[in-house]
Amino acid sequence: MKLLKLIPDDTKIPFTKYRWGALVLTLSVFAAALVAIFVYPGLNFGVDFRGGITIEAADAEPIDVARVREAVSALGYGESKVQEIQGGELVGAVENGVVVVVEQSSADGAANADAGQQAVAAKVQEALRSVLGENVKFRRIDVVGPTVSGELIWRGLAAILAATAMMLIYIWFRFQLQWGTGAVIGVIHDTIITVGLVALFRFDFNLNVIAAILTVIGYSVNDTVVVYDRIRENLRKYKQMPLAELIDLSLNETLTRTVVTGGTSVLALGALVIFGGEVLRGFCFAIMFGIVIGTYSSLFVAAPFLLLTGVKRDWSRASVAATATP
Repeated sequence: MKLLKLIPDDTKIPFTKYRWGALVLTLSVFAAALVAIFVYPGLNFGVDFRGGITIEAADAEPIDVARVREAVSALGYGESKVQEIQGGELVGAVENGVVVVVEQSSADGAANADAGQQAVAAKVQEALRSVLGENVKFRRIDVVGPTVSGELIWRGLAAILAATAMMLIYIWFRFQLQWGTGAVIGVIHDTIITVGLVALFRFDFNLNVIAAILTVIGYSVNDTVVVYDRIRENLRKYKQMPLAELIDLSLNETLTRTVVTGGTSVLALGALVIFGGEVLRGFCFAIMFGIVIGTYSSLFVAAPFLLLTGVKRDWSRASVAATATP
């Protein structure tokens, strides 16, 4: 039986030929992402970074979301969000659920005080019981005070910066600093555009999205390392081949792996975006589009960077000679 091949073995796509057009597209999208993050519409920070409470309640009976919204709004705790969810089973019946998000409040004389959020959470639970009945089940209660939310912002940023720095050091030692710089440029490209899409579609920017960004960073670097490894092999194998032609050859040789790995991941994540519910949607969306963007950056950002800066054609032989010297 003939094997299915998504990418023919004799594929010869001239990736480097389109590098300048790709550069214009990359810079345009990158600038648009920066505008989306810092100007309009801006990041929609979730409770993790703003402070506030998130309560997920479930009941076997249908939930009147309008009544729940009125009861929560009547408490006077500022901006709140009520969202219906479904799925699961409760006492042998279909489980109906609702997620209530109340942002940081200054009610009860507890302005900017972490302890005040606990009082708000208790009163929101009372309001939910009054609407849904005493048999309501609270599946999740997250309380984040302003002090904790401020720490989470800095720790999330530190995690992204640390991951990027460690990737640079890893590729620097495995290849050269020049190669590591190309990979880090690709990581910055992927991270900013992914965050820009999250801002554009108004998903909550929370710890789940930070975890998604770290996942995208790992995927992007892994894909770039595969491409760089093939380029390094071909540098040893084809010592007289022009660099642009060699990079095109390397990208085409790894294209099947790139498309299959990225494509299968996107299919699985796409299903979660559609059917996974509101809680998972932002997380899966960030990873799904981050993988697409990371695949693009490996082909049109990280690899062409080597062509732009030039690669030492004799570095592999020098390395072999150095290790052979007693």
